[in-house]
Amino acid sequence: MVNLLLSRGANINAFDKKDRRAIHWAAYMGYIDVVKLLVAHGAEVTCKDKKSYTPLHAAASADMINVVKYLLDLGVDINEPNAYGNTPLHIACFNGQDIVVNELIDRGANVNQMNKKGFTPLHFAATSTHGALCLEVLVCNGADVNAKSKDGKTPLHMTAIHGRFSRSQTIIHNGAEIDCEDKNGNTPLHIAARYGHELLINTLITSGADIAKRGIHGMFPLHLAALSGFSDCCRKLLSSGFEIDTSDDFGRTCLHAAAAGGNLECLNLLLNTGADFNKKDKFGRTPLHYAAANCNYKCLFALVGSGASVNDLDERGCTPLHYAAASDTDGKCLKYLLRNDANPGIRDKQGYNAVHYAAAYGHRLCLELIANETPLDVLMETSGSDMLNDSDNRTPISPLHLAAYHGHHQALEVLVQSLLDLDVRNNNGRTPLDLAAFKGHVECVDVLINQGASILVKDYVIKRTPIHAAATNGHSECLRLLIGNAEPQNAVDIQDGNGQTPLMLSVLNGHTDCVYSLLNKGANVDAKDKWGRTALHRGAVTGHEECVEALLHHGAKSTLRDCRGRTPIHLSAACGHIGVLGALLQSLSPGDMIPADNQGYTSLHWACYNGHDYCVEFLLDQEVFQKMEGNSFSPLHCAVINDNEGAAEMLIDILGSEIVNSTDAKARTPLHAAAFTDHVECLQLLLSHNAQINSVDSSGKTPLMMAAENGQTNTVEVLVSSAKADLTLQDKCKNTALHLACSKGHETSALLILEKITDRNLINATNTALQTPLHVAARNGLTVVVQELLGKGASVLAVDENGYTPALACAPNKDVADCLALILATMMPVSSSSQIPSLTFNSINHYTSSSKTVTFDSSPITRSEHSSYCSFNNIGREDGYSYTEEDELNDSDSETY
Repeated sequence: MVNLLLSRGANINAFDKKDRRAIHWAAYMGYIDVVKLLVAHGAEVTCKDKKSYTPLHAAASADMINVVKYLLDLGVDINEPNAYGNTPLHIACFNGQDIVVNELIDRGANVNQMNKKGFTPLHFAATSTHGALCLEVLVCNGADVNAKSKDGKTPLHMTAIHGRFSRSQTIIHNGAEIDCEDKNGNTPLHIAARYGHELLINTLITSGADIAKRGIHGMFPLHLAALSGFSDCCRKLLSSGFEIDTSDDFGRTCLHAAAAGGNLECLNLLLNTGADFNKKDKFGRTPLHYAAANCNYKCLFALVGSGASVNDLDERGCTPLHYAAASDTDGKCLKYLLRNDANPGIRDKQGYNAVHYAAAYGHRLCLELIANETPLDVLMETSGSDMLNDSDNRTPISPLHLAAYHGHHQALEVLVQSLLDLDVRNNNGRTPLDLAAFKGHVECVDVLINQGASILVKDYVIKRTPIHAAATNGHSECLRLLIGNAEPQNAVDIQDGNGQTPLMLSVLNGHTDCVYSLLNKGANVDAKDKWGRTALHRGAVTGHEECVEALLHHGAKSTLRDCRGRTPIHLSAACGHIGVLGALLQSLSPGDMIPADNQGYTSLHWACYNGHDYCVEFLLDQEVFQKMEGNSFSPLHCAVINDNEGAAEMLIDILGSEIVNSTDAKARTPLHAAAFTDHVECLQLLLSHNAQINSVDSSGKTPLMMAAENGQTNTVEVLVSSAKADLTLQDKCKNTALHLACSKGHETSALLILEKITDRNLINATNTALQTPLHVAARNGLTVVVQELLGKGASVLAVDENGYTPALACAPNKDVADCLALILATMMPVSSSSQIPSLTFNSINHYTSSSKTVTFDSSPITRSEHSSYCSFNNIGREDGYSYTEEDELNDSDSETY
């Protein structure tokens, strides 16, 4: 059949979904003739499947010795690893194929080769079900009996895990180290004790294993045997003379381990041998604590019967009863402890007693058992009064809080029958009903409401009610229960400390079901919080379209203004929620006006500033936005100052190129804004639409001056090179762009400007303080600029209004400049032809007016009136709301850059 398929053109190297080829399957099945036929037709004998198994791996795993020999005769790599690092020898040992193992070793396979986890073939032979003969062959051929894997396990450890008794003897007789440790410190004896292999324990002890050697966490083999419940192993280890009360690193004895493990036979064996049942570990816990925590009733019974104290406290102040209350689902352990005088009123260091623990874990039966012994209200009052005498204890929260928060309604049913104050508060003033509503535990909410818990009680922090809590987290069923059991007119629009209603919180968090529930109950859609914001404002910010549509359907007004004059339309545009923006605009009546905010900014201003192109496009499609209105710091100014080129381009295309030269209240054009922020793409867009490159603002500054003063080198380069800006223009203080660049130490910008200046008069131009660019550059230590100025003919003798040359301008303050002038005057030779100004002692004015004196800490003449371009602040958050009270669009009428 194979011949027939091959003759008909079958692909010899075709593979299945695991990348196994025909030769893999033939080798695995032992079909030697098929293997030979496939090889004869060009099959690749070293091919690998997805896990890198070769045909040799396949044959070795199935004990197909003839195929193994044939493949080896073809010269395949005998030590080829698969994806896990296993060679064919590993695979043969794992599957117990001793004949193949013999053949591979005879052909030179590496008996000590490790896989990716560090296991050798001997580890596999020690582990596998049928690997006994393989192990014998490996040991006889020099396999390392003490080889360690990456986790430190030797072949002897592996025999201990799986209980390979005879193989352990073989390994020991061939020199295995008896007490070798893995990475956790466990010896083979620890491992054998952990898995209960008594015969192996006997062999190891006979061979000299140390029964007092510590393993993981300092535990002895007896700890592990007791913990795992192997009484025969415990008996064997005890018979070897082990000190029974020796503790591990945490102070736990073997009796602690037996109590935790829950095997009564082990526990009784240790008790009968004299183990101390009241010995405490480093956490202060006795064996009884462990028995109670693990609900090991028989062990608990035996320990109490032996005289163990039922009211011993551990380091946390917990008794065994605390642990039983937390873990005992059937109540047997707790019941027995109570019958043996366990005190349910004892509280731990946090102030919690057994009632708290049972409530926190929802153990109704435990609560009922405790209540049968002592009424819960009496128990809690006693606990509370006790706490007043201990200043170190913090007031615990009520068991009602714990049960409600965790949703244990059955436990809550028991508690509400005994604890009368259902409105008890935690430190934040939250009641159990508040916590249950916050977590959405409908059954708990129902139980508390039916027992009379107050629905409209407010917490201490932000004055929120359980209704607010349910609305915040979207628990619609809880919300319906709460509103249905309260007076609707008071409940549905109740406000928290910030004036927020449940409807606002539902919209803010996008809980549509809660929104509909509240609206159906008559919630006021236009109610305002203390900032004047409605639920619709919140929907506009968060972009929850379904919530917004529900509000609009119920008559919400989209033109209501908050304390800053912003409507939901402003906020949706500012946040880029195009769907919400469309719904809001569509809801407007024909006569409705869309007002600007208190600073005169429209929705288009906001959308342009934040770069929401889709919103900009949508707004420009509306006729009302197709003319420039509102603050004169126009939408185009807003777009370019934040580098929103797309929005800027749309504005120019739709409103016309004339808007590129519009000015704000300070006569600044969009080009000024782009230059200030160094947004070159926007700058080039404006220039391509004939923006006036030399336009001046109210302080006489051109875009080039603004860029130079702020060190925006990219903009400076474009303006002086491509746009050919006029370098001779001066501001109101007669500073040129070069003056301004030097005044702020922007060396690169100054050099770019200097590169284009050839006129010596411009090089020596003075401002109102008679300072040349050389004065300013020297004062700011701009060495390269000074050098360039001197090379272009800058005058070193020019004097400013105080009589200082550029050299004197380098002085750190006025007094140093005066001293330097005196020294220079003394050093200079006197000549009738000298052109140096006369600087006599009498000419130095120490008391010149402040308006004329050079201030060396700064350059007031060259410094602009304000140092920064006040920008729009992004919408932030305000106590759960999506923007802060301080956020504000820049008012260009009151602040400048």
